[in-house]
Amino acid sequence: MHTIRKLLAVSVVATGLIGGSLFAQDHHDEHHDDHHQNHPYVHHEEWKHGYHMNHDDWNRGERIDYRTYHLRQPPRGYEWREVDGNYVLAAVATGIIASAIIASAAH
Repeated sequence: MHTIRKLLAVSVVATGLIGGSLFAQDHHDEHHDDHHQNHPYVHHEEWKHGYHMNHDDWNRGERIDYRTYHLRQPPRGYEWREVDGNYVLAAVATGIIASAIIASAAH
């Protein structure tokens, strides 16, 4: 019985640790710095929720895997792109931004 309690306790702790990472969103990790070394940074203060992103800017961006960068899963019809060193979640059809992570000038 004592062994079962230990296994249950370890399972609960492991689930808590793993589950916490499932809620991580809208931030970057160590991949962020490595990835941006190859892409020049341009500050786009106007890229905010609801802004209609320029088609050329969107096309210049590189589609990224949200899981790699611990971003939230995009809703249907949206995708994350890295554009000018920034992460942008926008509607593919319209270019309307749902979320943007604007990199700091230090990058």
